[in-house]
Amino acid sequence: MAGYIRNIVNNQNVTSQATLIRGATILSMDENIGNIERGDILINGSTITAVSQNLDVPGAQVINATNMIAMPGIVDSHRHAWEGQLRRINPNATCLDDYSNATHFSFAKYYRPADIYIGNLLTALGAIDAGITTMIDNSHNSRTAAHSDAAVEALLDSGIRAIHASGAPVAGEWDRAHWPGNWQRLQEKYFRDNPEGLVTLGVMAQLEPELWAEARRLGLPIVTEFFGVEMASELESLHQQGLLGPDNIFNHCTSLPDEGWEILREAGVRVNVCPRSDSHYGIESGMFAIEAAQRHGINPGLSVDNETSYSTDMFMEMRVAFYLQRVMGMHKEHCGDSAHSLTTLPAAQLLKSATVDGAVCAGLQDKTGSLTPGKQADLVLINASDLNLYPSGNAFGTVVHAAERSNIDTVMIGGRIVKQNGKVLGVDSERLRAAIDESREHLFAASGNQPDIFADAFLSLEQAD
Repeated sequence: MAGYIRNIVNNQNVTSQATLIRGATILSMDENIGNIERGDILINGSTITAVSQNLDVPGAQVINATNMIAMPGIVDSHRHAWEGQLRRINPNATCLDDYSNATHFSFAKYYRPADIYIGNLLTALGAIDAGITTMIDNSHNSRTAAHSDAAVEALLDSGIRAIHASGAPVAGEWDRAHWPGNWQRLQEKYFRDNPEGLVTLGVMAQLEPELWAEARRLGLPIVTEFFGVEMASELESLHQQGLLGPDNIFNHCTSLPDEGWEILREAGVRVNVCPRSDSHYGIESGMFAIEAAQRHGINPGLSVDNETSYSTDMFMEMRVAFYLQRVMGMHKEHCGDSAHSLTTLPAAQLLKSATVDGAVCAGLQDKTGSLTPGKQADLVLINASDLNLYPSGNAFGTVVHAAERSNIDTVMIGGRIVKQNGKVLGVDSERLRAAIDESREHLFAASGNQPDIFADAFLSLEQAD
């Protein structure tokens, strides 16, 4: 598979016919609309046009949503989509070196454009299957212009709403001559004539003002892997120079001191936190930063980060967030560290983090994140009559604490149904699996690794080139 053929997904077009979702329990995540025990959602083309009770729309295509929960599509604020074929290759990783060892320092160096394509495509389709309708793709393996093209084309083919944040590789040989000029090339090739498309462009860059300046010249959001203790000392200088702003998106923000949070709030920096990633890889204290963020007036989105150690779904992300915050808050309270520790993240607040706040992090709050007339029809229908969910004693509790990927009946993105009756539409499963298998065989052979599906650990750490 020296190249790749874009024949795995055959997406359906948006219907011009009005669609009426009827009889759902609606969690709109819009304060003005609120929650509706039994209500209807009207969609025209790609847009939500009404959310109410007892809508009567002659001629509309009707989706019977009785015993279903309707909610906005989930937003994953930070995902390294290129790693899709490396799922769970490193389940017992304990630190960032373990993560890098199984990605940047080994397989990443041997990725072809075809491997980037199938990695991104698999991640995006898995996200859709799990009710994630929007994703910020943190693509820190853009080895050549062809690799970047493959990443973008996979997102376009998948049908997901995404920001492709093109980033430099961490290790190995790569075409440095295309960097950062690749950003303008991508913008002109894929995005200049399609500003309202599902996929838009961003960039990945660390605390590198010269790269930030180029991103801002092009009007692109800037994604940064930000770890508090290591990087917080640079914030004051960046802020004084006017280099921080609402176009910055910071991932993680672990162990950031109060003065750092104040700078982020004043500058309008957007933030996402990573409950599983921070604890799984033991990043600083291992505790995700939602309490500190909220204490300083920032409502961060949630993110999966990667699938090399755990699952793709945001239901688990919300649950891990609940229990980590619960145990940490109780520990502080009972050990006398703080009488005002946050001990509980309510289910409704966690769903807001996974939808509304994620959309704000992506800068897409005017398009998605809530079921609001005028916004894009990005939504999920959960079958609350399924054996593991019925009866639904509390709608927020059902979604956050009990629902699974298998309970998702329907997913719609921009008015187009991409999952229906529990199945992602338009995917040639045989071609998808064949492309994944070929990619894995190439990556293992090229990197000199042997597959071992029972391994306790990956392999000894190599040094980055």
